[in-house]
Amino acid sequence: MKPVYIPQLIQAPNQTVQFEVEDYLPDLETLTPVKGQVSVTHQGNYLEVKAQAAAISTLNCHRCLENYNARVRVDNSELIWLESPPAEEAGSEREVELDDLVETLPPQGYFDPQKWLYEQICLALPQRQICDLACAGIAFENPPEAAQSAVDHRWAALSDLKQQLSGQ
Repeated sequence: MKPVYIPQLIQAPNQTVQFEVEDYLPDLETLTPVKGQVSVTHQGNYLEVKAQAAAISTLNCHRCLENYNARVRVDNSELIWLESPPAEEAGSEREVELDDLVETLPPQGYFDPQKWLYEQICLALPQRQICDLACAGIAFENPPEAAQSAVDHRWAALSDLKQQLSGQ
């Protein structure tokens, strides 16, 4: 998928370009290629981007630290506003309004569907990666005796004080 020059979208049939995806994305480690489709439609002052894609990725369980495979699915749409970025002076600060927290691209710029799809798949990865709902976590054998009874000598005075207070 190559970046799309935004003014050329106007000349496309129905002002839409569709991409069939069946490839590995750079910087995204997946077991299977990402399969699906991405469509970009020029709507005058914004782009409407839609994607349906899936891949299988190897994740690391946050409880037991074992690897497991998970299917990652994307079925998203996003509106990307077309507006020229404001001229910024070097070293100046600008207050960001709530309305400014939207995705924008310059009307004479490029839209990179591969980068957009990569971002959507990264957002679809589970925040809490657990291999199984019944995962008990890391299984510890009996802890070594030295770990239970060893007291750091720097804490010895505090340990003595604790014993004196509990003896009262």
